[in-house]
Amino acid sequence: MSPIFMTLLLIVTLGVFAYTANRRWRLLMVGAADKRSDRVGDRVRATIEYAFAQKRMRRYPLAGIAHQVIFLGFLVLAIRSLILFSRGYVEDSSLILFAPHTVIGDVYSLLKDVFVVLVMLGTLVFFYYRLVVKLARMTLSTEGAIILGIIFVMMVADVVYDGAWINLRARAAGAEVTFSGWEPVGSVLALLFQDAGDGVLRCLAHVGFWTHTSLVLVFLNLLPRSKHFHVITAVPNVFLQNLTPRGRIAPIEDIEGKVEREETLGIKRIDQFSWKSILDFYTCTECGRCSDHCPATNTGKKLSPKHLTIDLRNFLYQHETALINPSRDRKGADAENAEYAKDLVDGVIDPEVLWACTSCRACETECPVFITYVDKIVDMRRYLVQERGEFPNELQTAFRSLETSMNPWGFSQDERGQWADGLNVPLISEKPDAEILFWVGCAPSFDERAKITTRATAQLLQRAGVEFAILGPEEQCTGDFARRAGNEFLFQTLAEANCGVLNGYNVKKIITTCPHCFNTLAHEYPDFGGNFEVIHHTEFLARLVREGKLVPKNRVERTIAFHDSCYLGRYNDVYDAPRDVLRAIPGVKLVEPEQTRDRGLCCGAGGAQMFKEEEPGDERVNHMRTEQLLATKPDAIASACPFCIRMLSDGLGDKERTDVEPLDVADVLLRSVEENVPAEQTAGA
Repeated sequence: MSPIFMTLLLIVTLGVFAYTANRRWRLLMVGAADKRSDRVGDRVRATIEYAFAQKRMRRYPLAGIAHQVIFLGFLVLAIRSLILFSRGYVEDSSLILFAPHTVIGDVYSLLKDVFVVLVMLGTLVFFYYRLVVKLARMTLSTEGAIILGIIFVMMVADVVYDGAWINLRARAAGAEVTFSGWEPVGSVLALLFQDAGDGVLRCLAHVGFWTHTSLVLVFLNLLPRSKHFHVITAVPNVFLQNLTPRGRIAPIEDIEGKVEREETLGIKRIDQFSWKSILDFYTCTECGRCSDHCPATNTGKKLSPKHLTIDLRNFLYQHETALINPSRDRKGADAENAEYAKDLVDGVIDPEVLWACTSCRACETECPVFITYVDKIVDMRRYLVQERGEFPNELQTAFRSLETSMNPWGFSQDERGQWADGLNVPLISEKPDAEILFWVGCAPSFDERAKITTRATAQLLQRAGVEFAILGPEEQCTGDFARRAGNEFLFQTLAEANCGVLNGYNVKKIITTCPHCFNTLAHEYPDFGGNFEVIHHTEFLARLVREGKLVPKNRVERTIAFHDSCYLGRYNDVYDAPRDVLRAIPGVKLVEPEQTRDRGLCCGAGGAQMFKEEEPGDERVNHMRTEQLLATKPDAIASACPFCIRMLSDGLGDKERTDVEPLDVADVLLRSVEENVPAEQTAGA
């Protein structure tokens, strides 16, 4: 074609890309350290499953297929681009391996033609979503349409070049142009062009060739300057995802030492995010799937996970030069006065955005490229609470109660075991050799509605012959809400105290009815020396039913809509156990709302929301969730979390639906297992 022009094109475009990529790399390295080199085998498997096989995109049938074929098309057509670059120097180059009329060459030609068509169809699908349907969740910018246009034109240019090139090659060999199954698209175009003169064919070949090669390089340079940077960063971001339990918030290490050294607790500045968090910012596709399923967004709150990420990324890019300038000590006095060093909260992110989060992880479950949001929100809350002393007024009372009474409601520790009056439940101090510790939790100990479930669980364990004991007054709040609210110091104080007590009794196995306690004990206490086998009561009850140690026999004539707790489901993948218990009960008809399992809407209690007023919006989260459950026309709503039961009970009360009973799974099972259990004994309060 033209070696000189090709050389100039490659030098200029690749040089510009190298410059931009270098700046993006240096900006990435501004972030704090974050080890992501462990469990390589698991990372490779996850990358194949979620990056290459696009597992999460299967939730969106048409868009998912379109996205997958475009992604795979890029991989297949990358070879094509290399072949065309080489033809800028040697006109009939095929990089040796892909020569015509060889097995590899023919198979690749067919694969290439198939994906050219598929990529064109995929771009048309996205044009349809952007220009016709105009999905509200998407960022409908001109940039997106331009990128799609570039991809489509690249494909057209490729087949035009093929059609002209096949004709020119046939004429040079004195052969006729025929349809080839190995080059179906190219040969069809060749048949259409066969009556054109040599000059026209050469013109078409040049136009197709230079359009394709130039647009590939232009596209490459657009990527790091646009939201389509995810084309480059998505695979690394999936590979480098957090492989620690989903329910774990990383602790602030050496928190007392940081206080003494006057180091920032939590995230104040943009450069205090880890390099992996910055990679998250790079990788956001602005698809809006996170916000589409966010309970705060859906009820009209200020929080949108998509816009939270975009706002932080835009601020990062805005101050790129200052952040990567090696002549400035970013930790010195200059940094403190620099524009990029201002507080992110208020300066970039409205505090109301942070406090609207229920920590439900619906956003993270939907994100196809594994961006995390809850950890970033908690880190900014940590700064607000521990450095600026700013948080919703209602949390002040809950924090003070935790500090003085070891529970968020301020009840006396002497009352922790009163729920068990008359049940002969032993304290572990009286029965230190008990096989299982029943970790009761604060709500199940003090909340009148939750106590019903606590008693039901204890009775079921006794009925099955399980040896268990409770801590009673020695049990303190796990600190879950304090940590999610940003009060890390208080959480760590409680965690260390609880681990000391549990390890002192040599506890190995724990059952709990609260998913928040379950998650904290199982996934966050190991950071403080507490390594226990933790089982949610629904899992344990399902096992007892399966083993015949509990036999549901009394009919419970109820149509029950089941609500999944976020901390049980999305955090810990416990979906089947509570349903298995309900299905085993004669008379129960289990119904599912449209929004169920990992797409079930949060009840609105998580992320410390239980202990504060909900942020202003169009609707309360628990009201929206109650309506979704009532759409199944149940006469009872069941869950497996005391906070969910309380929020749904309030939702039913606010809607004056006294005909629908709020129940825990254990409540229903007890009615079926025990002889002559009065309904009011397990009825909702």
